[in-house]
Amino acid sequence: MCRGSAAFEMEMQTHGRRQFARSAVHSARQLDKVRAVAADLENPTRLERVAAAFTRWAERTIPDAFVFALIGTVIVVVAASVRPEVRTLDVVEIWGKGFWELLPFTLQMALVVITGYVLATTRPVHRLIERLASIPKGARTAVAFVAFIAMVSSWFNWGFGLMFSAMLAKEVARRVQAADYRALAASAFLGLGSVWAQGLSGSAALQMATPSALQPAIRTIIEGDGQVPHGVIPLTHTIFLWQSLVSVFVEILVVTLVVYFAAPTGMRAKNAAALGISLDADVAVHEEQVQAKTKGEWLEYSPILSVLVVVLATTYLARYFWKSENGLASITLDTINLAFLTVGIALHGTPHRLMKSVREATPAVWGIILQFPFYAGIAAVVSKTHLNEMIASWFVQLSNRETFPALTAMYSALLGVFVPSGGSKWVIEAPYVMQAAHELHVHLGWTVAVYDLGEALANLVQPFWMLPVLGLFRLRARDVMGFTFLIFLVLLPLVLILVTFLGMTLEYPL
Repeated sequence: MCRGSAAFEMEMQTHGRRQFARSAVHSARQLDKVRAVAADLENPTRLERVAAAFTRWAERTIPDAFVFALIGTVIVVVAASVRPEVRTLDVVEIWGKGFWELLPFTLQMALVVITGYVLATTRPVHRLIERLASIPKGARTAVAFVAFIAMVSSWFNWGFGLMFSAMLAKEVARRVQAADYRALAASAFLGLGSVWAQGLSGSAALQMATPSALQPAIRTIIEGDGQVPHGVIPLTHTIFLWQSLVSVFVEILVVTLVVYFAAPTGMRAKNAAALGISLDADVAVHEEQVQAKTKGEWLEYSPILSVLVVVLATTYLARYFWKSENGLASITLDTINLAFLTVGIALHGTPHRLMKSVREATPAVWGIILQFPFYAGIAAVVSKTHLNEMIASWFVQLSNRETFPALTAMYSALLGVFVPSGGSKWVIEAPYVMQAAHELHVHLGWTVAVYDLGEALANLVQPFWMLPVLGLFRLRARDVMGFTFLIFLVLLPLVLILVTFLGMTLEYPL
């Protein structure tokens, strides 16, 4: 028994030593893997170094978005005043009268933010966001995933895409602590900096397809000598051209890859906590049912009024689209906002939940309310002193049939920096741009698409449309513009190449 016990004990010791050796080897291998990952994290990609350099530059030099509005105001007023045929006091008067001309548009944009937020914070949509946010696991994957969703959703509708992507990015930030919070915020905005104007809510394309959207004089210019009947260009010749769809696909692919390799990792990434931002204070979609405490609160917690309003609004929208003969062209900011608000009321269920969501959303629109009047003044000076006409004539004189698309994209981007109108400034530019397209025998629908591509590029260097996202993320323009400027430098030459070579496959006029 003693010999058997000793032999058994020796065998166990030998087995233990073998197990320990195996464990040591396994631990060494795991340590090597950890060291390899750490070494990889300490060796950033070239794009990551470029993005980091732009971010540091932006943090040091880029002012707040409101300062851009003030700088733009001064530049435009001075540029208009130095022309001998325009008096300075006339420019001042034009600016003052135009200051309040965008009040309806300002409210529409504020409601885009609020209704998008209201919809994104409903239980069903929030559950969808949570499911999507659970997909990415790594820091770079998380940033690239948000950028991809932002671009795809913005192609369908820029307002919902912007807010949906912002809510998704914040949920991803909660789950993937290693992801850079600034890069996630920038990625949520990339739909408006790339493909939105080539999608179903592209303003210029919708205006061209809607007979009542432009003045008769403009339609006459577009019609030419009968080449374009009634001066109406359907969506099949703008956003649904195969050339346009190829442009969208290429942009989505390239931008997703760029943000993947440019996203900071390891110690260089700063999550929300590192930036002093608490995500716990954000709106949470609670599952518990809150009960009314008094008889006067009963209607706030009852779904009765919500159901009645949803039926009313749904009936109106259904009748509106049923009577419309323009199809997709009948979609406007007003119908979009009403539809989103209606769905938000339905999904929130009670007035109490709806009011709580709207109350939480309103801090994000203060920048819009403050800055839009200044941009209205800029737009008035640019259009009424014919600065836009002067700029357009320069590009026309420098172009030919092959180079006109690229120059149009650059022109649209340049003017978009000073007048970020979300495509609404097309009503000002259409007479000059389309007349030049006729003279140079450039495909007219492609001219509209090219103009939209340039319009989107401007958003990457002009923080105007970043305001809703920045408000929700509690960030400033300088925090994200390092990333967006990098995307701009990548997309600018890419867009110019695409519009030039794809334009060669199209014949004038349509």
